[in-house]
Amino acid sequence: MGTDHGGHGAPAAIEAHGLTKSYGAVGVLRGVDLRVERGTVFSLLGPNGAGKTTTIRVLTTLTTADAGRARVAGHDVVTERAAVRRAISLTGQFAAIDDMQTGEENLRMMARLGGASRTAARRRATELLDRFDLTDAARRLARTYSGGMRRRLDLAAGLVGDPEVIFLDEPTTGLDPRSRQQLWQAVRDLAGRGATVFLTTQYLEEADRLADRIAVIDGGVLVAEGTADELKRRVAGHRIDLVLADRAAYDRHADRAVHRSPETLTLGIPTDGTAAHVRALLDELDPHHRDVARFSLHSATLDDVFLALTRTAPAATTTPHAHTPAPTEKEPTRA
Repeated sequence: MGTDHGGHGAPAAIEAHGLTKSYGAVGVLRGVDLRVERGTVFSLLGPNGAGKTTTIRVLTTLTTADAGRARVAGHDVVTERAAVRRAISLTGQFAAIDDMQTGEENLRMMARLGGASRTAARRRATELLDRFDLTDAARRLARTYSGGMRRRLDLAAGLVGDPEVIFLDEPTTGLDPRSRQQLWQAVRDLAGRGATVFLTTQYLEEADRLADRIAVIDGGVLVAEGTADELKRRVAGHRIDLVLADRAAYDRHADRAVHRSPETLTLGIPTDGTAAHVRALLDELDPHHRDVARFSLHSATLDDVFLALTRTAPAATTTPHAHTPAPTEKEPTRA
C-alpha cells in the first residue's frame, strides 16, 4: 500500500464537498464528500450504477456536478480545468491505445502530444517500457499484445506526463489473475514513488490489498469510509460460516447473514470471534441442534462489508466480478 507523504496538515490531493449529479430524474450522486491524502491509494467501492464512474468524471473535469465543489491537485475542477488536466491521468476500463502503432510509438506519441521534444519523448518511452516490463515488446504492434500487456501499456501512456494524481476506473476488469497481479504491483510502485492513486474497482481483494483508505458508495451516497480493517470491524471482527442442514433451515436464518450462498446452503453470520460469543450464537440460532450441519470461523472480509453496506449487491454471490455498465454512468476516456 501507499505511504502518506503529505500528512493531514498538507493540502489533500483530492477534496470534494457535497457533489451532486442527476441525469434526468435519476440522482447519481447525492452529496458526496471525499478527502484523499497525497501519496496514498484510495479506493471507491460500490455496485454497478452506484456512482463510481460519475464521481471520477466529475473529479477529472469530464462532467460538471450539478452542485458541490471539488479540488484536485490543488485546483478547482470547474474554474481551473486546464490545470487539473495537466496534473492528472485517467485510465478507464478499456485500453485507449492505438493498435496500429508499436508500444514504443504509442508512448512517444503521447509524450510528443504533451509537448516533449523528440529526444525527451524517446527517453520517456524507454523509461516507461522498462518500468512496466514491456521492453521486449516495444517494437511489436499493440494489437499483438495480451490483455495484461495492453493494460500496462495503457497505464504507462497515462504516466508520460508524470501526473500528480492517477485515476484508475476498474483497470483490471477482464484480466486474468497473473495480469491482475502485475497491474497491482504497478499501482504499488506508483504509490511508492509518491503519486496519489484513486481507484474504482469491483474486485474487493484488489481494494483490500492496495488501498490505504476505502470508501463505499451506494445509490450515490457514501455509506462508509475507513481503512480495510476499520470497515471489517464495522461489520464484524469475524464471521462464522454455517452450513445448514436443509433449505428450510437456510431460509429461517438468511436474514441474519452478511454472506449467503444458497447453492451450498451456507450463511455467514457476524461474530466477535470469541468462544463465548460463538457458543451463544450457535445456541441462539440452533437451540435444538438440528439446523446447523457444520460451521467454520473466518476473519471478516471486504466481501462482508460490501454485502452488508450496499443494498443493491446481489445476495447470492460473494464478490461481484461481472461488470454491466449502468445506464446512468458513462465510460470515461483518457483526460
